[in-house]
Amino acid sequence: MENRQAKSIRGVIFDWAGTVVDYGCFAPIYGLVEAFQAFGVDVPLSTARQDMGLAKWDHIRKLLAMPSVEESFQKAHGRPSTEKDIDAIHDHLETGLLLRLRDFAAPIDGVVDMVDQLASGGIHIGSTTGYTRPMMDVILPIAMEAGYRPQVVVTPSEVPAGRPAPWMCYENAKRLGIYPMDQLVKVGDTLVDIDEGRNAGMWTVGVIEGSNLLGLSQTEVVAMDPSDLKLKKKHVMEQMTERGADIVIDRIVDLPDAIVAIEQSLATGGRPCEGHRELAQA
Repeated sequence: MENRQAKSIRGVIFDWAGTVVDYGCFAPIYGLVEAFQAFGVDVPLSTARQDMGLAKWDHIRKLLAMPSVEESFQKAHGRPSTEKDIDAIHDHLETGLLLRLRDFAAPIDGVVDMVDQLASGGIHIGSTTGYTRPMMDVILPIAMEAGYRPQVVVTPSEVPAGRPAPWMCYENAKRLGIYPMDQLVKVGDTLVDIDEGRNAGMWTVGVIEGSNLLGLSQTEVVAMDPSDLKLKKKHVMEQMTERGADIVIDRIVDLPDAIVAIEQSLATGGRPCEGHRELAQA
């Protein structure tokens, strides 16, 4: 393992959908909506986007805890939802996603070159996800064939609990052989990603474009009125900042600049979670 300076970042742990693949984070959203529809429950896209980043079982459970969703379930089934229903919805979700994910597995533009740049500088690459291992078994070969090859991929089933718990990040750190945790950066597109990184004692970087929070396709971003897009991005930045992100970047390819800023903070005694640092304006 290449040695970097003591006050430097040695590893980056990426999220998957909405961060390095699946611009706009659409595969899990469509999957959730369709899975609930199969059980007679209509869940709006905006509602499905809430709590994105959780393990899929936890996400389904969170949705059913919403009064409007539970009321819809009870209207369709004449009874309250149960753990068996959560399992059944999850099974339907997994079946659908296993068919769909290959269409959302290609790396986002610029990701491969950016990650290669980090790796050439001695930074190691890990990842966490809300997807299950069978889902990742669909995504990973396609992403790797396109040039995105993280050294570590950890799913919720391999640790005591998924996000926002820190265990997947700790498992990455263990497999990468990196400590203390402030030599690692967690990068993601959801508030739960930020929670995960903060709970692990890592630096956290939120990504705006392509994110679940922005919820726009590349086509929609290009076509949108610049002033409207700026307002939407500003809202995403505010949410991530309020959640405690150390830095919020406009695009995933801006990450190397964020790492430089973090290393400058480290060199002067800075620590994660001490407050937001301005880097990129949306």
